[in-house]
Amino acid sequence: MNTRSRKRVIILCAVFGVLILLGPYGDSRVSAIDRNTYKSLKTFSEVLDMVEKNYVEPVDAEKLMQGAINGMIKSLDPHSVFMTAEMHKELEVETRGSFGGLGIEITILKDVLTVVSPIEDTPAHNAGIKAGDQIIKIDDVTTKDITITEAVKKLRGPRDTKVTITIMREGFAKPKDFVITRSIIKIKAVRTKVYDNQIAYIRIATFQERTVEELKKSLREVTAKATPLAGIVLDLRNNPGGLLNQSVEVSDLFLKSGVIVSTRGRSQGMESKAVAKNDGDEPTCPIVVLVNEGTASAAEIVSGALQDNGRAVILGAQTFGKGSVQTVIPMEGGAALKLTTAKYYTPKGRSIQAEGITPDILVKQIRPADEKNGNDEQSMRLRERDLKGHIKSIKELEAKPEDTKKDPKEEPKKDGKKDPSKETKKESDDLDKDTQLKHAIDILKGWDILKKNMKG
Repeated sequence: MNTRSRKRVIILCAVFGVLILLGPYGDSRVSAIDRNTYKSLKTFSEVLDMVEKNYVEPVDAEKLMQGAINGMIKSLDPHSVFMTAEMHKELEVETRGSFGGLGIEITILKDVLTVVSPIEDTPAHNAGIKAGDQIIKIDDVTTKDITITEAVKKLRGPRDTKVTITIMREGFAKPKDFVITRSIIKIKAVRTKVYDNQIAYIRIATFQERTVEELKKSLREVTAKATPLAGIVLDLRNNPGGLLNQSVEVSDLFLKSGVIVSTRGRSQGMESKAVAKNDGDEPTCPIVVLVNEGTASAAEIVSGALQDNGRAVILGAQTFGKGSVQTVIPMEGGAALKLTTAKYYTPKGRSIQAEGITPDILVKQIRPADEKNGNDEQSMRLRERDLKGHIKSIKELEAKPEDTKKDPKEEPKKDGKKDPSKETKKESDDLDKDTQLKHAIDILKGWDILKKNMKG
């Protein structure tokens, strides 16, 4: 067997291996390699042979293999991805909450690399990067057709090194370069503050390995400061999600009983149900949960669990709508497959995929007049349903063609008011600058007054 033939066999074995790998995670009747699949593999082999023999320049077998696997996984949904050993290692670092980079959440929107949200107190946030910004170049190289994993690799790097990102933003006459110095991004998952000596404000920025541990400590601290604790504002705005187990444990801290979340996939192995247990130290005061368009995934699980169990009032704007579960499946050599294997459902059986959590009280976030500018972030808000290839919601699947037109309720407001999706910075300390937080605190104050009057 010559070198070219050996390379073709290696590639076919790799593709075949990925297909076989899915077997234990899917219905065996479906995952079995049928005749049609063998025909497709034969076609693949023929195309590969033609490329190797006739392409204008010599080709690298490993590069072709990577491209074939990436193309297969990319055809599934925006959240499934094949990770090289290096990419897998980066993912593990990120979940630990410390890495070198800029501090932004990114996605591909309408084939353009787009900022979902800058993370608080990071180089990107401090440089003025905003939600909805389109990154059209990184270090003067176009981002056209770039993947998320490729973009992350380019944006991250050692601390004190610089990267130039070229931004196009609504209101810009032309793209603008931002030169940003990377730093070690240590994401503090939980921040707290006490208002009026009795209302605890708890901000959860992400669900990483230490989120529950940090939250337990924060609850002890605010309980000691409040005299007594009259209510809790749980701020999940612009929380992109993270680890499923952390969202379950966070929900359990506030619930004495009831279902937290259930997952359903194609196989029984993907079906699960998490139930709260009574530890005897759960807060008993009223809770208001703040959400917005940037509240996604694990943060939506917590919101849905507290809402369906009647434990909290949800206030803010419709959430992002990412209701799918990704399983990271390790592979030989350190690589891994991050595959969408299930959808999750709230305690009342609601799937929020491409729909989101609807707040009990809808409150727009209004930016003060002295802070308004040409960048209407509300008009650029991103949700799961905007992502190319997303898993469709039941409403989308059942919708008639004429129903797929843009919802008039989603049109940008023309009254001159801004409704930004990013209001979780230091300005949230000033209630005059945070409409949603002010409403939440007013609700808890009224709750406390009503309780006292009823006792009297």
